[in-house]
Formats: sequence, C-alpha cells, structure tokens
Amino acid sequence: MNYAEALSKLQKYNQEHLLKFYEKLDLEKQKELLDQIETLNLEQIEELYESIKTPKKNKETKVEPIEYIDKEKLTEEEKEKYIKIGNEILSSGKVAAVTMAGGQGTRLGHNGPKGTFDLGLDSHKSLFEIICDTFKEVQVETNCTIPWYVMTSEENNEETEQFFEKNNFFDYPKEKVTFFKQGKYPMIDVNGKILLDTNGLIKEAADGHGGVYIAMLKNGILEDMKNKGIKWIIVGGVDNVLVKMFDPLFIGLYIEQGFPAASKSVVKKYPEEKVGVFCKKDGRPSIIEYTELSDEMAHEVDENGELKYGESNIIVHIFELETMEKISKNILPYHPAFKKANYMDENGNAVISQEPNAYKFEAFIFDAFEQLENMTIFRVKREEEFAPVKNADEKGVDCPKTARELYIKYHNSYEV
Repeated sequence: MNYAEALSKLQKYNQEHLLKFYEKLDLEKQKELLDQIETLNLEQIEELYESIKTPKKNKETKVEPIEYIDKEKLTEEEKEKYIKIGNEILSSGKVAAVTMAGGQGTRLGHNGPKGTFDLGLDSHKSLFEIICDTFKEVQVETNCTIPWYVMTSEENNEETEQFFEKNNFFDYPKEKVTFFKQGKYPMIDVNGKILLDTNGLIKEAADGHGGVYIAMLKNGILEDMKNKGIKWIIVGGVDNVLVKMFDPLFIGLYIEQGFPAASKSVVKKYPEEKVGVFCKKDGRPSIIEYTELSDEMAHEVDENGELKYGESNIIVHIFELETMEKISKNILPYHPAFKKANYMDENGNAVISQEPNAYKFEAFIFDAFEQLENMTIFRVKREEEFAPVKNADEKGVDCPKTARELYIKYHNSYEV
C-alpha cells in the first residue's frame, strides 16, 4: 500500500490523522505505518466504537446449568480407569501444551513479563519455572517429553526468550520449547479515533487470551504440531502456581466422554463471587459473566444443594487439534476494556496518562466454546489446583502471598 492508497482508505472512516506525522518518520517507519494501515479493519473498529457508545441489547438466549463431573464423586474404580487412559495418552507423544504468557507483571509491581515474576519461595522460582516443573514431572512419569509452546506478546517476547536462555530453559530440553507472539489490535480514544504511539506508529495492544487460536494459525504452530503428530493440545495460563495441565485423570475422563474439548472448574467460594461460570447458552457450552448473572440465578441450587451456576473457569483446557484448527478460522468477538494509554496527540506531543483514557479490545478464549456441541467440565478442588497470581499483595486476594501459601501447603511445606 502506498501513501495515496492509505490516505484514501483512512478518509472513508475519518482516521486520516494517522498520517499527520508521516513525513517526520524515517523510511523504515513509514513503511511500517503503511503496513499497519493496510491491515486495519476500519469497518470493524467503527462498529466496535459504536457498540461502546450504544450497547446493543443481547439477544434472548436460553441459559441453563452445564453438566459437570466432580472429581470427589468418582469411584476408585472410575479413577483407576481414567488415569490408565490418561497415562497412555501422555505417553503417546501426541500431546502438546500451550502456556499463554503475553502479559506484563505491572499489577504485581513487577517490571517484566509476568512469567518471570519470583513468587517468593526459598528457591526463588519464577512462575515459568513452577510451570516447567509440571512438564518435568510428566517427563519422568511417562518417559515422554511434551512439546511446550509459549505464547508471548510483541511487548514481552524478547525478554521472555532471554529469561529462558538465562535460566537454561529450567533444565527442560531447549528444542522442545517454541515461542510465538499473540496478535495485536489498535487502541482508540473516547471519540473513536485510533491512537498513535509516541513513535508515530499506530498504538496497539495485545488482543487477549482469545487471540491464542488465530496466533497459533498465523504463526504456523498448528502446522508444526500436525507435523509432529500431535493430536491433543492442553492450554493454560501463566499465573496459576497450582496448575495441573498433565492430569491423567482429567485427560482420561475427557477421552472417555469423547467431546472435542474439556475444561477444569472449581466451585465458586460463595454465590456472589465475581467470576465467570460455565453454563449452556441455547444448548451450547459457554461462560456467563457475573454481571450477567441475576441474584436469583447466582443463589439457585440443585437437588443436592449445589449451586446450579457454580463452576468457575480456571483456564485449563484440552482441545483436539482438529477442533483448534476449526476455531482458528472463525473470528471471535472483541470485548472493550477502558485502560490507561500513553500516546501522541494531534500536536505531536506525548501524552502520559495516569487514568484510563482509551479502549483496548480483547478476545476471550472461552468465547470459542459456543462453537462446540458439548464439552467435558471437570470440577476439582480449589486448594489443590487453583492459586492465581493476579493482584499485588495489598489487595489480599489472588496475590503472591495467597498463592505462595497455597503452593507451600499443597507441597506439604517442604523447602522448594
């Protein structure tokens, strides 16, 4: 795309300000800016802005509880059966894992990729190393080395790769680790204008964990997996220090049920807990946000006294490779988030914001579930499998202190 073509495209949507400082850029940045403009979906951006200004009423959907399997209610015979199946799958060489690690540790007061955060254990293990421990455990138990794909972002990729190199890949085979970047999406101001970064290029932000599907397609990860004979992909986040991605019981149950995907859940702490929960919408698996859940639904219980809408998503998912491929070819909806953004104003001055002032757009991994006929939901114990590191310690919840305590307690307080 040349300058004239770019200007013509932008004028149709009143975004021609993006070229205001074009002449001041060097040739390399001019080309980069034109490339950015060429890939812009301006119609979609305009629609997203309109949806913020005038939110559309959600179409009427039939919401009902989703079926789940409670780990605690399985018989010993069932557990043995599923574990046997799961171990066979893990030993087959047909399993790969993806860790979504595109975020920074800003909310933790950490300067760097979130996965490089030191949890504060005696061993000073980072979140990445804690996750890697689970890979090494399955390596010992099954004599099979799981290919590990780490999704980074433009912002943290270089630092993440350097961290792995510096730490000798935590003694995991380097050739089994692959990094790939998630996508980006332009940020807009409160008037719907696309922002320019202080370097004169379009300001973009990571497109959310739902970007994992398209990122795996565009970066050739799905093709690479196919070439390696991978059949199942386990996906998890970087910030759960009790994550059990390679749980043979979970994998065996999923294989036995025969659905295209599976997720782990933990029961809500209390009916009003502000978490998204699994449900069915118009007969298909989905997540309902706490803001969409009426007080009546939040407190509704079944014949066993269990919350009907109590299965919280902890971001541990299994997909068939074929399922992941199908999802990657479909566009997921974007959700706006009002955030702080530093940018260049119309006079070429840098604006450093201390308050939210712009919209970023993110896709959510679970929005793809509605493309599935059904999926396995496996309820596990929170204290055994879910200790997220999301907030600084002063918040008091889902913070390094609480995660560290749960980690040490689970590991029987031995020195780690």
